[in-house]
Amino acid sequence: MTLTGRPCSRTSRAAWVIVTHAGGLWASVLAAVLPLLIEGAVRAAAWHALAGLALSHAAVQLVKRSVERPRPSSRVHCDTLVAEPPCFSFPSGHATAAMSVAFMYAAAFPSYAIALMALAVAVGFSRVRLGVHYPGDVLAGQLIALISDIALLALW
Repeated sequence: MTLTGRPCSRTSRAAWVIVTHAGGLWASVLAAVLPLLIEGAVRAAAWHALAGLALSHAAVQLVKRSVERPRPSSRVHCDTLVAEPPCFSFPSGHATAAMSVAFMYAAAFPSYAIALMALAVAVGFSRVRLGVHYPGDVLAGQLIALISDIALLALW
């Protein structure tokens, strides 16, 4: 049983693993860096996304190492459906990265905002569904991302 209390089929698990990787380090960095190769508004948005990702990641690492919250599997004895990251649980780095990048692109391209924000929320949910984060970890990470991005946009 996972933290959500429901069993997970192999197909469902595979789908949530794909979603969760959309908020992982490589996917987030690539989503921010690859568009730098494109001219115009896309490049400007990519710079914002990269700056937001860097600022929010720094904040997450400071909080993680200050709070040192154990992962759910060690506290509530739930099964994880992916390999557990070696670092602490609070806040979720995947949820932070996905929200940070999504929000910056959503701010630059409002017609894509719903899809981008839905993907970021799905990444956060996947972390809970896969048993590696508490819901509060995800919400805190998403809040850090939004605060970081809004601050950068106000200054930039």
